[in-house]
Amino acid sequence: MNLYCRLIWLLLTLRFRANLPLLDESRVQMRVWPNDLDFNFHMNNGRYLTLLDLGRLDLMLRTKLWSIVRRKRWMPVVAAVNGRFRRALNPFQTFTMVTRTVGWDEKFIYLEQRFLDKQDRLMFHAIIKAAFVGPGGTVPTDEIMAAMGEPVISPTLPEAVQAWAAAERALAESVSA
Repeated sequence: MNLYCRLIWLLLTLRFRANLPLLDESRVQMRVWPNDLDFNFHMNNGRYLTLLDLGRLDLMLRTKLWSIVRRKRWMPVVAAVNGRFRRALNPFQTFTMVTRTVGWDEKFIYLEQRFLDKQDRLMFHAIIKAAFVGPGGTVPTDEIMAAMGEPVISPTLPEAVQAWAAAERALAESVSA
């Protein structure tokens, strides 16, 4: 129920947050509620991944990508996540979830998502490999960017993201062999 409340709040407050260019960052303020906690009384590791969905949704809504996705009947999907827990988020602690697009290749869009405390200390960091799937299968990123009126050429992916993407490809090939 808590996640639906957060989703409704995100949608209700959307008009008070500015539209964004694709490469800008979305910032969403949140608080750790009791039903976010695990037995150690800090935010449950699975909850981080669930909340990341709201950050990506906020970015899609504010870049106007969501209206294109709905019109073309595309579905956003996460292909892989590389997450790193840095510091615990405790009960009732406020934090900011920051989401930004770092770049793309021919098939996937790579996003960075961070949870920051009030002092802007990094609490959690994730790199997301995402795609859009349409009626005909995976939508090429150049088609997505063209529909958004964005440059088809990606910014250079950070070296660490390139290495991770290569490791993901190698892992996928070894599992499917």
